[in-house]
Amino acid sequence: MALKKKWHIMTIVAIMIFSLCHASGYATEITDKFSIGGVLSGAYQYQDVSDAPGFDSKGKGAMTFQPELSFTPTANDEIFAKFGFGAGNALNDGTSPFTLATWAATLEADVQDINGRNRDYLLEAWYKHTFQFGETHSLGVTGGLIDAAGYLDENAYSNDEFTQFMNEALVNASNAFAPSFDIGGALEWEYSNFAVKGVIMQVGDTTADQRAYHFYGAQVGYTLNTGLGEGNYRLIIEGTSEDFADPQGTKFESLGIVLFSFDQQLGEKLGAWTRFGWQDDKAEINYHSLYSGGVDISGKLWGREDDNIGIGYAYLSGGNATIDKTQVAEAYARCVLNEIFALTLDVQWMEDDYVVGNGPKGFIYGVRMAVEF
Repeated sequence: MALKKKWHIMTIVAIMIFSLCHASGYATEITDKFSIGGVLSGAYQYQDVSDAPGFDSKGKGAMTFQPELSFTPTANDEIFAKFGFGAGNALNDGTSPFTLATWAATLEADVQDINGRNRDYLLEAWYKHTFQFGETHSLGVTGGLIDAAGYLDENAYSNDEFTQFMNEALVNASNAFAPSFDIGGALEWEYSNFAVKGVIMQVGDTTADQRAYHFYGAQVGYTLNTGLGEGNYRLIIEGTSEDFADPQGTKFESLGIVLFSFDQQLGEKLGAWTRFGWQDDKAEINYHSLYSGGVDISGKLWGREDDNIGIGYAYLSGGNATIDKTQVAEAYARCVLNEIFALTLDVQWMEDDYVVGNGPKGFIYGVRMAVEF
């Protein structure tokens, strides 16, 4: 059955590639109220690791297809659905010895029995109504199957595993725990340069003890426009219900984190970003604190304004489990081939240090193709 599903997915992907490659153009707007979009992406990564008994230097690939449907019956209402299909899990299937995922995409294993809900392939399905109070004043209310990462921990240069960094530590904060693809609601209040967002979700049995839990998150952001360009400065607070085991396994505790996420343009050709935050350690956690940052170099520097280079680094200090610290450095060069195709060359260096004994370290070399339509 699993093999048949994989071939079915691969057939869908092949048809999409053929259609997109042979189209004279692309249009996501079917009517003035209905549109389709999404991303088709494939990647191959090769790891060269040491101090990792039982793990080999080897490579693996994966492909993911995420189509989106949007229906806007009025200017203030939207019905949205997002699906996910995958073939392969790249190095995320246990091939990698590292704690963090080397590609933070939603792959084959992630789109089946999502959050223990016995639901496959349907990632998001929600309805949103926006109350418009003025030209720069609005309140959006969303309910359904949502992704908390779509509202929290945003960043202009470090937030998209298909077009920016691949490593989990540089896509979002790895010591945070915003859940994806489950039942919840979100509020988005925007007034002038301020934005406040809140998320509440009820998540399936995804804890180590197979317990369902509640998630709460809030973000306060400010957009600053200066002579350098646009900057975004955000404070994020996340928490859960008491459904996570403590280090001794004798009782259940909640999770909590305070996180900052900033990005700032530095003229037309450069940008910089940073994240830092600290997680509560009442429950058992892999990482307590995160410090990360990097730069973005626009292709305008060499006459190709749609291309870019990203360089990032993350340091994560261990929590109360087996990890002492993790370090991640990543650099990528993205070349936009046309209106929908982009090719990325990527290299990562990772090192896990354990509380007891040596941890793995090594390089991960990758190539990623992405079709956005």
